[in-house]
Amino acid sequence: MTTAPDLGFTTLRWADGKLLLLDQTKLPQIQEEMEFETIPPLVDAIQRLCVRGAPALGCAGAYGMVLGVLDAEGREQWSAALKESASLLSAARPTAVNLVVGVQHILNFGEGLLAAAAAASDKFDVDLATAKLLDQAIAFHEADTASCLAIAENCLPLLHDGARVLTHCNAGALATGGLGTALAPLHLGASRGMNFQVYADETRPLRQGARLTAWEMARNGVPVTVLPDSAAASLLASGGVDFVIVGSDRIAANGDVCNKIGTFPLAVMAARFNVPVLVLAPATTIDPFCPSGAEIPIEQRAAEEIFGEDGAREGVEVYNPAFDVTPSSLVQHIITDHGVFQAHGKGCEAWQSYVAGLGNDRA
Repeated sequence: MTTAPDLGFTTLRWADGKLLLLDQTKLPQIQEEMEFETIPPLVDAIQRLCVRGAPALGCAGAYGMVLGVLDAEGREQWSAALKESASLLSAARPTAVNLVVGVQHILNFGEGLLAAAAAASDKFDVDLATAKLLDQAIAFHEADTASCLAIAENCLPLLHDGARVLTHCNAGALATGGLGTALAPLHLGASRGMNFQVYADETRPLRQGARLTAWEMARNGVPVTVLPDSAAASLLASGGVDFVIVGSDRIAANGDVCNKIGTFPLAVMAARFNVPVLVLAPATTIDPFCPSGAEIPIEQRAAEEIFGEDGAREGVEVYNPAFDVTPSSLVQHIITDHGVFQAHGKGCEAWQSYVAGLGNDRA
């Protein structure tokens, strides 16, 4: 049985009736947890990127649903709180589909409890129902932890000892409920004695690569070099990269990949220099009901992220999308907890069947 290496931190956890999140806005300087007992501050934390990364958002959303019903009294209030919580959490960020998947999973379970009690003409026990809801949120988190390990195991045979990897944004343990997605095989391989050289794009404007990926890699003893996003083409041209490995916030049914802004041009450059692009993500990141990347909603962020402490400038507009879409034709493999897939050209039949199955499961 695969055991995850201990990275010395926990991205999110439930303890003493509260949700605790590692505040990623303070990393790498300060490692500090935030506590949540109600929905509004959690929604604010999600929007401020205190917790980020599609799988981690899914877990936070699942736990958030439990927070929403903690103070409910009686069946009607519990039911109303469940639906209101789902609405608030699902709208917190529009692009990462895992958030909605996590929320919807708990919503469906809670509505199932309500329906079962009504069908049996039983009195609805609010405390028992909330405890069962929490068990379901914990199980959702544990499933994400397991999927991270499966993704790592599925990807590791594609890499080799000494592989030089270029990555973008942060798709490690900080972005999930477990070991990570894109960084998971690097963490796992390192724990087994494999050697890697990681190049982390700085990832403007919020510098998740410089702040978060570099922090994760260095603390796990993996050699890491940070570079400006604009230097990626030169690095690829030099022959210094064997793989581009990234995560995803939503993958469309046709295999188009939505990820942090800057991923698309990185994939274009990788194709120019014949460097394979690998996308690592759990099944919860795949949206079987979204036909292509053109239908994925792209979150627009505030101007302050571009201008920083200088503040917005009079008469100057800002275009600050948080994500872009990479066509499936630029991706060699999509690696999930269920296997290694090719989403375009010859050999894409397995991917199409896989996505169809996910759609049936979620219908």
